[in-house]
Amino acid sequence: MDEEYDVIVLGTGLKECILSGLLSVDGLKVLHMDRNDYYGGESASLNLIQLWKRFRGSDKPPAHLGSSRDYNVDMIPKFMMANGNLVRVLIHTDVTKYLYFKAVDGSYVFNKGKVHKVPATDMEALKSPLMGIFEKRRARKFFIYVQNYEDNDPKTHEGMDLTRVTTRELIAKYGLDDNTIDFIGHALALHRDDRYLNEPALDTVKRMKLYAESLARFQGGSPYIYPLYGLGELPQAFARLSAVYGGTYMLNKPECKVEFNEEGKVAGVTSEGETAKCKKVVCDPSYLPNKVRKVGRVARAIAIMSHPIPNTDESHSVQVVLPQKQLGRRSDMYLFCCSYTHNVAPKGKFIAFVSTEAETDHPAVELKPGIDLLGPVDEIFFDMYDRYEPVNEPSLDNCFISTSYDATTHFESTVTDVLNMYTMITGKAVDLSVDLSAASAAEE
Repeated sequence: MDEEYDVIVLGTGLKECILSGLLSVDGLKVLHMDRNDYYGGESASLNLIQLWKRFRGSDKPPAHLGSSRDYNVDMIPKFMMANGNLVRVLIHTDVTKYLYFKAVDGSYVFNKGKVHKVPATDMEALKSPLMGIFEKRRARKFFIYVQNYEDNDPKTHEGMDLTRVTTRELIAKYGLDDNTIDFIGHALALHRDDRYLNEPALDTVKRMKLYAESLARFQGGSPYIYPLYGLGELPQAFARLSAVYGGTYMLNKPECKVEFNEEGKVAGVTSEGETAKCKKVVCDPSYLPNKVRKVGRVARAIAIMSHPIPNTDESHSVQVVLPQKQLGRRSDMYLFCCSYTHNVAPKGKFIAFVSTEAETDHPAVELKPGIDLLGPVDEIFFDMYDRYEPVNEPSLDNCFISTSYDATTHFESTVTDVLNMYTMITGKAVDLSVDLSAASAAEE
């Protein structure tokens, strides 16, 4: 281990693995270490026995749940937008050759106490029970505007500069009511709270376009895809990729103490009495606790069920967004469900997650609106974890620390953090102009 590296990456969470892959592909000499004896860190994928150990303190799950190894329960489950930046990054590194994706069945939104399919195009808007007849026509006009909008073609802008016009002003022009704005902002544009209404509309329009383009990609019921066997496959795929480029992965390395020189810059990492020298360190918040601050907490419930989520058209994989306003909260709640069709549970079993940015110390009470939508559950676990973000100045200490995972059940905010970190580390942007067909969905 006593060698010199360009970058040492600590922790094998999703963000760290993606960065390690991107840097290896760039030709940097990368050493990747983790104190645990398994991949994934906070975003690990657990089998049933591991799940029981973690939440019940015993290693004897009930027999009726089936074989432990048929379960791959992702601790930070997030769907990928089919045309989104994460998929582009995966294709850019060519890691997609180690992964199989499958389209996700459904995308739903909670509105006035009921679960509805999210309408994403002008035609779907006309059919949606979310809106009355006149509102449907107004929504259809707005959807057509968004579908036709092209950044570089002023004719499609209808006289509005979306870098200046706020989302609230743009929506007012089409006369849409609060109810419609709620599902557009939270379930299509995937904003986490209502701050976006006072920000330039361009971001929301781009997010809506991404949703519609991703939806069209696999002709399924949602714009999302998910790897077969779950997200636990991603860190392992990146470990393989890294090896191809001469990177080194080491699990089960205790301590992993970051060493600094007298100027306060990173000099290396010590584990088991050996020090590997390096110029830069990339890590999750747990490896440099004195350089991060707590910014919030996520409350989550993990349920094992024997049926799909009710009112989602028997979807075997689905996301339901519960906008903050519908629940009288400060931020959204999310429902994620996946099943044996993505090989994350034995036949007939479903894994559901309910998550939100915690506003109280009582996850079971706080998550009730989401849990009430699940129907009967075989088992349910409650959990809370702290969210951290870096407070250091990377240009001074050469430490690049990721932000903890948020409560969302899609990857859009996660990949933004990764791309920003990559630019800070290398001084350049990731080339995202890739051939999207390289990430094909697994055929039935």
